[in-house]
Amino acid sequence: MCGCYSLTTPRDTLRKDLAPWLANSSSSTWLSHYAPRAEIHPGEPVLALREHQRHTDVTHFLWGFLASWVKDPWRGPRPINARAETIAEKPSFRSAWRHHRCLLPSDGFYEKGQRIHRCNGEPFWLAGLWDHWIGPDGSEVETCCVITTRANALVRPLHTRMPVIVPNGLEEAWLEEGDATHLHALESLLNPWDPHDWCVSQAPRMASRTNPNQLQLF
Repeated sequence: MCGCYSLTTPRDTLRKDLAPWLANSSSSTWLSHYAPRAEIHPGEPVLALREHQRHTDVTHFLWGFLASWVKDPWRGPRPINARAETIAEKPSFRSAWRHHRCLLPSDGFYEKGQRIHRCNGEPFWLAGLWDHWIGPDGSEVETCCVITTRANALVRPLHTRMPVIVPNGLEEAWLEEGDATHLHALESLLNPWDPHDWCVSQAPRMASRTNPNQLQLF
């Protein structure tokens, strides 16, 4: 599974990494709220890339998936992960799989006190799903979850599941809406990724879980 990850990339570096999409972003406020975070937990705002209204958008979601058709958000689970093997059929996720895929920038994720990351420290994309919920009183929230797959040889000693990683250069292909043929082509990205050039290290101890400025987004 994926229950905690990091994004410690400096603001200026992240801005350069996201430059191709910031020009088309309907919201530039994310940058003023961004601060490097060594631990990102469920229930917190997370930075994300998604396709919305025919263009790719940099935005924030609340981590903990809430399907648009849910009547009472306080009842039932708010999944933080979606299994790659069942997202195309499971009622909670199948619509989001077809229309609302997203990418979460990260530079590491955690299992059993260990941090899994690229050996060169570069960030990568966690594959996710998102949805937009509107309550009876008009309140709105956009939420997401991380897609998981079977663990590879690197992660398997720590857990049987791990997040799906979308390779650089395939961002638009992952995000864009498409027909059944397009979705079928994306299924290969749901397989366990090659652990070459990835490392496991002892996770650091952190004193704070949340940046207060980021919570103000919701």
